[in-house]
Amino acid sequence: MQGRLYLAGPMTGHPGHNVQAFHAAAARLRAAGWDVVNPAENFGGRTDLPRAHYMRTDVAALVRCEAIALLPGWQGSRGAKVEYLLACELALKILDAATLGPCVDPPTASVRLGEA
Repeated sequence: MQGRLYLAGPMTGHPGHNVQAFHAAAARLRAAGWDVVNPAENFGGRTDLPRAHYMRTDVAALVRCEAIALLPGWQGSRGAKVEYLLACELALKILDAATLGPCVDPPTASVRLGEA
């Protein structure tokens, strides 16, 4: 077992909340030995809860992980950017969910929360 890993990426504004991409990445990561926290598996598929509810639950899960994997397009997601910045502050291992390898030179300084 590699350890516990949080999967982060864009959901809001994507068809089906990008659930298929989350599930596919989670399957690859689990096959590689990670214990994956996949936010697309939480909340019973509900998408009508307040944004703060999702973020509180997701952040609580993230702080119990050793790593974060970032799905393509994460930079366009306000929630994923918050999760990424928190992972940096917690010194978590940061992986590319598409390659399962480490993120090369993660862009910490260039990430801004904005309104996305």
